[in-house]
Amino acid sequence: MNTELFGVLITFLLTIILAIPLGKYMAKVFAGERTITDFMNPFERLIFRISGIDPKAGMNWKQFLKALLSINLLWFVYAFFVLIFQNKLPLNPDGNPGQTPDLAFNTAISFLVNCNLQHYSGESGLTYFTQLFVVTFLQFVSAATGIAALVALFNGLKEKTTSNLGNFWNLLVKSTTRILLPLSIVMGIILAFNGTPASFDGKDTITTLQGDTVQVSRGPAAGMIAIKQLGTNGGGWFGANSAHPLENPNYFTNIIESIAILLIPMALVFTLGFYLNRKKLAYVIFGVMTFLFLVFVSINIYFETKGNPAIDRLGVAQHIGSMEGKEVRLGSAATAFWSIATTSTSNGSVNGMHDSLTPISGGVAILDMMINALYGGVGVGLLNYYIFIIIAVFISGLMVGRTPEFMGHKVEAREVKIAALITLLSAFLIKSGTALAAYFVSHHPGLAWSVKPAAWLNNPSYHGFSEMLYEYTSSNANNGSGFEGLGDNNIFWNVTTGIVLILGRFLPIIGPVAIAGLLANKKYIPESAGTLRTDSITFGGMTLAVIIIVNALSYFPALALGPLAEYFSLK
Repeated sequence: MNTELFGVLITFLLTIILAIPLGKYMAKVFAGERTITDFMNPFERLIFRISGIDPKAGMNWKQFLKALLSINLLWFVYAFFVLIFQNKLPLNPDGNPGQTPDLAFNTAISFLVNCNLQHYSGESGLTYFTQLFVVTFLQFVSAATGIAALVALFNGLKEKTTSNLGNFWNLLVKSTTRILLPLSIVMGIILAFNGTPASFDGKDTITTLQGDTVQVSRGPAAGMIAIKQLGTNGGGWFGANSAHPLENPNYFTNIIESIAILLIPMALVFTLGFYLNRKKLAYVIFGVMTFLFLVFVSINIYFETKGNPAIDRLGVAQHIGSMEGKEVRLGSAATAFWSIATTSTSNGSVNGMHDSLTPISGGVAILDMMINALYGGVGVGLLNYYIFIIIAVFISGLMVGRTPEFMGHKVEAREVKIAALITLLSAFLIKSGTALAAYFVSHHPGLAWSVKPAAWLNNPSYHGFSEMLYEYTSSNANNGSGFEGLGDNNIFWNVTTGIVLILGRFLPIIGPVAIAGLLANKKYIPESAGTLRTDSITFGGMTLAVIIIVNALSYFPALALGPLAEYFSLK
């Protein structure tokens, strides 16, 4: 067990060591300074020339969001129709069928919004064509969209007074060519050399050690798996995701993928410090995020390595922890660490089945997604954290009797209303969706779902409630992982989670970008002796308190009905 804990510690420390220089590099990219990837300039200029785009043209917050939302709508229409007709397209050696309209609706939205909630199994639900030209494509551009939106926020904070948040198209392209693509190539090569498939061959017939003959799916998986982790996407090439031995072959690849999940979200916090020349603010934000992250990791490692209390009562020793739903080659500690890394970053990939987590560990994973700001998804994690900053600034201003200010701009009613709306929206989407699903399950109405509500749940009572709560929480957080005891490939779940996916993705982008644009337009107020310092440990503690209080008030009752009730029922 000590070796397992050492592996977790090394993984986390290596991530921080790599994140700092990557954060500095990304700051240079977006500041237009010289970098090692300047050789991409001709390719980028070609893209802009063909598209008729002037990458130097500035955009205000409304123009920026218009460009962001319009291209995302186009990507959705493209993905939806390709998924429906994938059986008529090339690169389908296994003869997989096209998706139903409701499943295509959910899948297209899911990958568009960087969530990758999968109501299908990758081996049979997609073809090589859609894996590459829909899924992998959207994994790049959805991650780049999040980064572009965050840099727009940075631009609004950087200048004393401005209406220019940068050019969306320029930020989108550079996020892809300078950050996501180079890192994915390196990681894809590492995975391929460690046994992850990277060919276009169809299924292979193999004989196992037990003498059974099985069909094993293959395909050009290594590149897709690289961007799924680096872009905090999480969608698996295989149905078992990174618990599959071809998607995550050994402990070394598990470390690489764990680092990849956290790397860019962590690095973007440092990018803020370098880009705005406010390193102390970045350290405070990183400190708050890391404090909660380590608390959650410690809880999950403790409960997963301790074992299942129901098995304890049988007198069965659990020397390697609770191993239900986990891979022996990885261990309980590495799976517990992954469960927090993937829910802290809205990644959603899994190296063990979250449905098999002990009740408290499962509850912490759900809470992690409810907060949705501990490093968070690529770009959008800091956008969500910015909402908590605005609320903390407002409350702090009220406490000291001063007009709230953040980085030289007054935070007034309009900005606070937007921040409050975004915060309340998340709680509304999660709890109303769960309540609706619970109602259908308990009343068994004769509605025209493809699967009757009574058959949705493979687990009764508290855990069944947790399965439904997890699904909507994951959808709202653009996470994509799930408690897979839930039968979710039907019209009800495909449509309702699809709606939550759209609102949970774009409103938390629109809100912070709008706030940044509104604040940037205001007159700059120089710092004085009475200015609230937002780069202090005190303000960091205030933000931490806001995160804890807001989420406790919003979600404790729901958690009490699910994971907490299940935990106490096992005592």
